[in-house]
Amino acid sequence: MTALLVIAKEPLPGRVKTRLTPPFTPPQAAALAEAALTDTLAAAARVPAGRHVLVLEGEPGAWLPPCFEVVPQVAGGLDVRLAAAFAGCEGPALLVGMDTPQLTPALLTPAVRGSAYDAWFGPAVDGGFWALGLRSPDPALLLGVPMSRADTGAVLYGRLRAAGLRIGRLPELRDVDTAEDARLVAAEATGTRFAALHAALDPARAGAAT
Repeated sequence: MTALLVIAKEPLPGRVKTRLTPPFTPPQAAALAEAALTDTLAAAARVPAGRHVLVLEGEPGAWLPPCFEVVPQVAGGLDVRLAAAFAGCEGPALLVGMDTPQLTPALLTPAVRGSAYDAWFGPAVDGGFWALGLRSPDPALLLGVPMSRADTGAVLYGRLRAAGLRIGRLPELRDVDTAEDARLVAAEATGTRFAALHAALDPARAGAAT
């Protein structure tokens, strides 16, 4: 069965979601990152995968579900770290990030079931990608892909096509990178820890109450 990988950073103030500050403080940004990670892991844990793996920079916390094994990230750029995560898989693998608390098991399940596709691609609103699945993990598909750019997803998708892979597309999702992203995702992801915490910390709401 497919291995389901979540790549993440330990949610420490000043180390995660720095683009949320301001308006949020570093501890608040870290708390939002932890909420997003917790929601993501909870959704992933409910997906019937062969393995559940957290590819982590830092140390695990109480937010880690018991079904996950933890693998440390390697040093290097994001392309290197993603490639290494896939290299550690002996069979099909689907990788997602920690920035989409609106994730649901229903979104992921098609990509972890056996299908006619060689790859799965989940585009992000900002031009990147939030999910990548490979039937036969090949680190070379990721190495050298420019990350955190508006054309990151297009470059990666082009590589998948150039390799002759049959590609299934997942829905487009918004990553939480900026305060505006956080507002929009919280409005969409009702009932999540992320949405509840965002409502409690929202500077605009606090300002309106004064």
